[in-house]
Amino acid sequence: MPEFVCESEVPFPAGDVFDWHMRPGALERLIPPWAHARVVSRQGEVSDGGRVHVRVERGPVKFDWKLRHTAFEPGRLFRDEQESGPFRSWKHTHEFEPAGQGTRLRDRIAWEPPAAPASTVFAAPAVEREMKRMAAFRQQRLAHDLGRHAALSGQPLTVAVTGSSGLVGEALRHFLTTGGHAVVSVVRRKPDPARNEIAWDPMEGRIDRAGLEGVDAVVHLAGENLAGSRWTPGKKTAIQRSRIVGTRVLVEALNQLRRPPRVLVSASAIGWYGNRGAERITESSEPGRGFLPDLCRAWEAEAAKAKRSGIRVVLLRTGLVLSPAGGALGSMLLPFKLGMGGRLGTGRQFVSWIDHDDLLGLVLHAVATPSVRGPVNATAPHPVSNATFATALGRALHRPSLVPVPSLAVKAMFGEMGTTLLLEGARVLPEAAQQTGFRFAFEGVEESLAFQLGRGA
Repeated sequence: MPEFVCESEVPFPAGDVFDWHMRPGALERLIPPWAHARVVSRQGEVSDGGRVHVRVERGPVKFDWKLRHTAFEPGRLFRDEQESGPFRSWKHTHEFEPAGQGTRLRDRIAWEPPAAPASTVFAAPAVEREMKRMAAFRQQRLAHDLGRHAALSGQPLTVAVTGSSGLVGEALRHFLTTGGHAVVSVVRRKPDPARNEIAWDPMEGRIDRAGLEGVDAVVHLAGENLAGSRWTPGKKTAIQRSRIVGTRVLVEALNQLRRPPRVLVSASAIGWYGNRGAERITESSEPGRGFLPDLCRAWEAEAAKAKRSGIRVVLLRTGLVLSPAGGALGSMLLPFKLGMGGRLGTGRQFVSWIDHDDLLGLVLHAVATPSVRGPVNATAPHPVSNATFATALGRALHRPSLVPVPSLAVKAMFGEMGTTLLLEGARVLPEAAQQTGFRFAFEGVEESLAFQLGRGA
């Protein structure tokens, strides 16, 4: 039976590292974003022989992986064993031991492919390459998450999150819970109290105010997707209603609470600045003109009304969020993997981007740092041209990026949405974040893509 062993060290006490792994959301944080796997259900805890059901999608292939936690020793180790899934057998032992002021982590994976032993000689190299890739990613994300939480240590917070099932919101929930914080998910479907959910229907003006009483912070991420389809009159109306009316309903509820939160972090977008070419844009820059700038101004104006109740309001103007799990990068991957990727239009328009993990860290920074207020650009310090971004993505995937998409084709396919989001741009800089002490883990687009796509060392 092959055994894969990987060791790494993180500069945090062994007890803290072990505790992080025991909290809700740890498995979700350790699943790489390119793996396209999600936790379907779990029963029990790591400490009591609990079970986890994971569904994996690899292109057209889908399979279920059911694991059981075994061999639990507090502070020292636990093991995951396959009950059913893609392998003939799988035993993954996670070991923790003090190493000076830090922790040495050791992963031992004993496994057999489905048709062992004959297929082992053929499967082992490919499986072990993927194990090494995943182990490197997990080590890096674990260190980043522990560092973010250690830098803002204090009393655990209770944070309400709208849009908690989206690309950012779902990851934010797991990021916060592994840091020891409690999350209240504000959902439009029937809420599950066991999962700490409360209901709202923003278009009907309804929200469970009682469920918001006493929360420390609210992170508002909900709203109609700005991309994905042409901006027809109906689509524009849906976007405006979801962003403006939804924010209004939430803020009115917060202003009626007996114990309002200390801070509201409300998502906005760098579309506030409009098409600005190579101009260096900071939070003090003037707004642009057009549908998106007008939308962002109205959207932010509704969020700012929470200040009437003494709530500190942070307006997070987010750029292109880099994660292969979804969003713009997720939609770009297939053509680039096929060698059909390239610049859009002239390629000179700026792409102001932010690593997905840095965005989660910036949200926590905004929640926990009293000096953060008003507009905050959620973009990395080094925006790049669209042509440079295309080259970096092609290089990360080891593919050429020589197939440009003409401006006329973008406009024909996507209309005004394509022009605004793909052919126009702004060089947006994170001045407020950096002035309040936030440090980006990924300042360069090549570093972010290597991490998010598992192409790093």
